[in-house]
Amino acid sequence: MPPRTTDSTSGRPDDDRSPSTSPVHPEPQGRPGDSAAGAGADSGSAGSGAVGSGAVGLGAAGSDTVGPDTANSGSAGSNSVDSCTVDSDTAGSSTVGSRSGDGTAGDRPDESDSGSGPDAGRRVAAVRRAADGGRRWRALHVAGCAVLLAVAVTGGAIAVGGVQDQGAGVDAVSAAGALSPGELARGDLDAGIASLQKHLRAQPRDHGSWATLGLAYVEQARTKGDPSRYPQAERALKRSLDLEPGNDQALAGRAALAAARHDFPGALSYADRALKQNPYSERALCTRIDALVELGRYDDAAQAADTADDRRPGVPVFTRYAYVHELRGDVRTARAVLERALSSANAPGDVAYVATALGQLAWNQGEYRTALGHYARALAADDAYLPALEGRARAQAASGDRAAAVKGLEQVVARFPLPGPLVALGELYEDRGADGDRAKAGDQYALVDAWTALARAGGANTDLETAMAAADHGDKKEALRAARAEWDRRHSVHTADALAWALHVNGRDEEALPYARRATATGYRNAVFLYHRGVIERVTGADREARTHLKASLDLNPGFSPLGAREARTALKDLEGNR
Repeated sequence: MPPRTTDSTSGRPDDDRSPSTSPVHPEPQGRPGDSAAGAGADSGSAGSGAVGSGAVGLGAAGSDTVGPDTANSGSAGSNSVDSCTVDSDTAGSSTVGSRSGDGTAGDRPDESDSGSGPDAGRRVAAVRRAADGGRRWRALHVAGCAVLLAVAVTGGAIAVGGVQDQGAGVDAVSAAGALSPGELARGDLDAGIASLQKHLRAQPRDHGSWATLGLAYVEQARTKGDPSRYPQAERALKRSLDLEPGNDQALAGRAALAAARHDFPGALSYADRALKQNPYSERALCTRIDALVELGRYDDAAQAADTADDRRPGVPVFTRYAYVHELRGDVRTARAVLERALSSANAPGDVAYVATALGQLAWNQGEYRTALGHYARALAADDAYLPALEGRARAQAASGDRAAAVKGLEQVVARFPLPGPLVALGELYEDRGADGDRAKAGDQYALVDAWTALARAGGANTDLETAMAAADHGDKKEALRAARAEWDRRHSVHTADALAWALHVNGRDEEALPYARRATATGYRNAVFLYHRGVIERVTGADREARTHLKASLDLNPGFSPLGAREARTALKDLEGNR
């Protein structure tokens, strides 16, 4: 499965200054030491399963991303920061507005659409036009795709400034009326952001509310797949730090934003700075784990998870603790911690998040019925939770219900066209092979290119997503360039696998083999990694090892990919026939 993205703490931008007064400590199983266990999907664990040998994680929550882990909401390369609007029916047609106030951009909160109401309808319509464009889309340049995708994911609001106030009067709001991060997370995020914007227009020097708004934008980017939010978050957090240099909430927000953009060294640096100011910052503790995981520093990540659990036990820390164990092959402990975290979860967002993480874990072990049960629980808590909808579709595909899987993924990408579900849907179309399906698959892969262009325009690093998608469904040379660039930045199991596979598709298997071995060295039970290693070993003449790893991939998760699993079975059959 692809890396889990790093721009979420279980859907909650909480950053309180003291530990919870009634922490829920799940009892550890197999954990060294005597402190309580905490779970750990790297930030955004919920929602990043894999459906293809080249599957791509979500841009956020989970990962990647997010991924889940993300660009300026204008077309690729746009540097506009003031308010602009675009008619969602005319991609690329924009009118630039002027910012009101005293001319200081930092003194005015961004006012882009919140993702609901008429704008949401325009978003859905625009994305569906993008997905149904057929052969027209394959003829478009990626930049053209990026423009329409930008319109789709922002509901018509282009550039980070968003729409203007339309001259409506602004009621004064006291500082006490500004929402805290915890209140934002437990309520309606869109309404909370609107309330914060209103408060900051009346009280523009409230550094705490600017930090909260920045964190809320990062969270909104994760939950809504809206690439305009990262530049908005950056501006809000910078304003907070300008008003109160070194305040821990804004530093923790900068750490979360850096992680969301896949700047993991930056995320680690900001998290460390925030923790010097406030050792109990939940957001900083969690982002520190995320950054260490994504940098491939797994021993350090385990220590960071222990520290976070001691200081701020709770769902965000527990899910990360579980993921650290999963990466080491300790699925039993990961599952036990997540189950205990789920039993302690009360808020619908927490229930959906943890249940989805359990669904992912079960899917990755080939336990599809169990996975579907967890996704059902997640959707009972939040029927619009995107990672659960995507995970359910993947589990349906793996268990043989391809029609339901295609329908489910079509609904997901119609809401938010992110790389993970786009690649998954494209591969399902390819595997189905009906008239027009190859063209439909091509449309999904074109939108992945558009998404990565938008993410880069918003300051995000997308080399891992590019490498994973392009190796199987795009420019192979570009896949290798991106994979090498990402490996130069960080040495995680996911970057090792991506580089191994990019080298393989470029015919450089001898060079690929050490990276494929490194990707499986931690004990992480991932069928895609095992499949990739087996294929590379077969090409290099290591037939016995190839049989071992191809069989292991299919034994672990026989539905890991509609295309990859079929190729694994074919390769294994050929190897058995040549014995």
